[in-house]
Amino acid sequence: MHMVENLRVAIDKFPYNGQFGMKEIGIQADAIEQGGLPDLLRNKGCTVAESYTTKLAPEEERQYGEMHRMGLASRHLADAVSAQIKGGMLPIGLLQNCNGLMGMLAGIQHSGPDWKPIRVGLVWIDAHGDFNTPETTYSGMLGGMPVAISCGLCLDRLRRTCGLDPALPTKYVTMVAVRDTDPYEQEAIDRFDIAQITVDDLRNSSPAVDMEMERLSILCDKIYVHVDMDVLDPADIPGAGLPVADGPTAKELGDAIEVMFEYPKACAFGVASYPAARDPDKKGLRSVYTLIEGAVKGAQSRAD
Repeated sequence: MHMVENLRVAIDKFPYNGQFGMKEIGIQADAIEQGGLPDLLRNKGCTVAESYTTKLAPEEERQYGEMHRMGLASRHLADAVSAQIKGGMLPIGLLQNCNGLMGMLAGIQHSGPDWKPIRVGLVWIDAHGDFNTPETTYSGMLGGMPVAISCGLCLDRLRRTCGLDPALPTKYVTMVAVRDTDPYEQEAIDRFDIAQITVDDLRNSSPAVDMEMERLSILCDKIYVHVDMDVLDPADIPGAGLPVADGPTAKELGDAIEVMFEYPKACAFGVASYPAARDPDKKGLRSVYTLIEGAVKGAQSRAD
């Protein structure tokens, strides 16, 4: 294997979160980009071919409902990601929260050679399953539902507004380091037999990462790798909104992500919920960059 020269990367900023009462300001994505991401990518031998910020049209801004507007914005993100993949780029999504998932998946789903949607695998890296539905949720948070929405278990209108149609079969999903779930959410994860890679698997460089990437590569045409930053041990992401003890370090997860992107079907990477306003020492930002470096290094190591 030798390095892929001049990996072309697209930065996709998605400042919408769909949660009522949480107005989008986009500081998270801006902080990641402006903290030095383009220079980091160039120093790693990449070309930053595009920097895209999702923005609603004025008539869309006037439409009713934070959740609905997030869906409309997701469709724009999907269009950008689709075009980037068709243009030979590696999209890196800088997402306000995990509700950016549907737009990233929709873009990949519609990045095939013709009008037909392709089969998309999802590697979901998060302390939380985000597999709740309105029936199972304790909090009512939309941010706890995007994987269930993407798998067609609830809120079908929102999913279709985002451009993700059909939904992902649950066997196309692998969860990584999920360790904090609600009781009925966990029951659904178990009932649908969602594949799991544990924190111990990451720590011990177990074969589980390769096994799951091989499984998804057989089932799917392309694979999206998504990280909610609260998956990390709180020491590596101070200020996380929903911290959960006993997570992987940024180095451990970055190494695993590098392995994931050695697989040719891994075609896009997303980072959600970076707590920019609560990261004065930029330790969390360094963790974000460690994960992005892993994705880039893995993609570059593929046979050219």
